[in-house]
Amino acid sequence: MLDVTPLRASTSNARRTSQTDQTNVDFVGQVHDFDTAAPVSADTARAIDDAMTRYGVLVFRGQSLTPEQQLDFASALGPLDIGFKRVAKPHNRLGYDTLADISNLDENGAVARREHRRIVGNIANQLWHSDSSFQTPSARYSMLYAVVVPPKGGETEFADMRAAFEALPASEQAPLRGLQAEHHALHSRFFLGDTEYDAAQRAAIAPTVWPLVRQHPSGRSSLFIGAHASRILDMTLAEGRMLLLDLLEHATQPAFVYRHTWQPGDLVIWDNRCTLHRGRRFDLTQRRELRRATTLDA
Repeated sequence: MLDVTPLRASTSNARRTSQTDQTNVDFVGQVHDFDTAAPVSADTARAIDDAMTRYGVLVFRGQSLTPEQQLDFASALGPLDIGFKRVAKPHNRLGYDTLADISNLDENGAVARREHRRIVGNIANQLWHSDSSFQTPSARYSMLYAVVVPPKGGETEFADMRAAFEALPASEQAPLRGLQAEHHALHSRFFLGDTEYDAAQRAAIAPTVWPLVRQHPSGRSSLFIGAHASRILDMTLAEGRMLLLDLLEHATQPAFVYRHTWQPGDLVIWDNRCTLHRGRRFDLTQRRELRRATTLDA
């Protein structure tokens, strides 16, 4: 069994302030007395899956993980994803294609200058998105581990897409069920002015199409939107994009959002099938170093 309690009932976050962590949400669970560096049995993996189905976001405090241990833990929960690395070949500071370097560090491990290309990735992470929604299969679980956090800012926010859909009036839910959205790996990068991709990079991941409303294994319906969603099929581009923006505004209201204030040693897992997430702004001259492993929904 996994010892999980809703995070809204927890007061263990020493850095929490009334302005930084939402505690009125019920899709985030805190896991107690669990060592993510230890081997994961099949029974434990099933218990984690069950908890993820119930919550959508799980928080593990006080972990100590090498990159290899993080990948071992993630691999126990499913096949690993490469994601955006199929499009761009950033410096591989961590040495693993399946481990994303969520940091503002350059090839040598120093804080990158503001004009460094990878800083665009830091900024792109500040858009609401679902990891690898631009591919088939898309991502299932993302596991982000904090190594170094800045003294201020750099939190990660999570939005509950199941609750957001259920909060819509029935008259608005019904028309959404028949719609499909195209997701494109470079859509958010183009939005930020990052257009320096050659023909091979642009063709590395073809756009993919997903229902705007997906059925989650929990049995609940979930919006599937975010920064990679570029248009809605069978709508004009303008009409479809306005609908996507309206839905995103609705789904990211404070009532549906949890903000996580990182501590070194935190590991947070989220289900990309029923949540959106985004990083928050921080002083880019301050070191911020996190690592992410992601499993495919296969």
